[in-house]
Amino acid sequence: MSIAAANRECLKRLNESTATLVDVRKAVDVIPGMTDRSVFHAGPPVTWERMCGPMKGAIAGACLFEGWVETLAEAEPLAGSGALHFDSLHNHRACGPMSGITTPSMMVNVIRNDVHRIETYCNLYEGIGKVLRHGANTPDVLERLRWMNTELAALLKAAIHRSGGIDIKNIVAQAVQMGDEMHNRNKASNSLLTLALAPHLVAVAKSPEDAVRAINFIDGSGHFILNSVMPSCKAMLDAGAGIPDSTIVTTIARNGTEVGIRVSGTGGQWFTAPAPKIEGVYFPGFGPDDANPDIGDSAITETMGLGSCAMAAAPAIVQYVGGTPQKAVETTLRSYEITAGEHDTFKIPALNFRGTPLGIDIRKVVETGFTPVINTGIACRRPGVGQIGAGITAVPMECFEKALEAFAADRSKAVSPA
Repeated sequence: MSIAAANRECLKRLNESTATLVDVRKAVDVIPGMTDRSVFHAGPPVTWERMCGPMKGAIAGACLFEGWVETLAEAEPLAGSGALHFDSLHNHRACGPMSGITTPSMMVNVIRNDVHRIETYCNLYEGIGKVLRHGANTPDVLERLRWMNTELAALLKAAIHRSGGIDIKNIVAQAVQMGDEMHNRNKASNSLLTLALAPHLVAVAKSPEDAVRAINFIDGSGHFILNSVMPSCKAMLDAGAGIPDSTIVTTIARNGTEVGIRVSGTGGQWFTAPAPKIEGVYFPGFGPDDANPDIGDSAITETMGLGSCAMAAAPAIVQYVGGTPQKAVETTLRSYEITAGEHDTFKIPALNFRGTPLGIDIRKVVETGFTPVINTGIACRRPGVGQIGAGITAVPMECFEKALEAFAADRSKAVSPA
């Protein structure tokens, strides 16, 4: 198959895919390969010794949550002992924001791509600031986490079942036309999700107070839907993975130490480079010296034509991550230069309803010298602190150069005489 034909097939699969929130389940019961001592994280695989501060802080909190240790002081020796099974969430049909730490007892959103019979998973959104995914692990963080994974998860599960499933792809399509880019601005999409869930939460709750608490938490977080959008993007992108001769990127992920990409035509191989710093806006009392390098699986949104690729649809995002509305438009326009096509469903009103840039092509990235921009949260480099701001960064060119070299080598082997 020619590269052009392979990329057309990949784009076709991405565009035709569905993404529906169908359930909330315990991680160990649904995530492939997860055991009772698994700790899956964001980004490409990384060992405990090379993990960044916020990831180690989140793992320490997760050890307390699971009951593997009784104090934070016991967590690091356990993690370094080899008793825990660390691996990338993306290697197990899952993803997670920031550190992404997901352990067996945590509840996860279940997303289904019915066209390609793919299920993907992501833990529940905790809120902003001092949360586990950013490395915070204080008693209040763990108390909220326990409530989310028991009472809230049970309500969500029952409400989703009663609804017959929530069409996340449809919500995203609406929200992009309402000012969201779906990575760091989710005001419209989160409201649409709240509206979709609210009547069912009221119907299944044991008391009005339980329903009100759940609805207020979902609505008040502002980004609760992100942990459904991310696995939705993954469910659609996984449909485009594994196509021989395709040069389209199907994963971009960061673990705070490295950033890695995966390409459709090179299987599950990771191509990595050091995680970049983030230029951003900081919360009071924090600055660049406090920041950890880029971290999280949320760049799966950019990989699917959302996030920075859709910033022209969300000029207000610059109030959160910095920059100007004009810069937001320019970022989207530059993204068309490195993609193989446009999305059939996600449309940008400010660009005459042009589809968002879709299908990052490693050849075009290397040719133009322009790498995908990522708008993202900033975690404190010190364990236990949490989020300290938000900003913009870019995937290092090294990832794409490595991927293109590997792709070319594979094609050379395929056409060489026997």
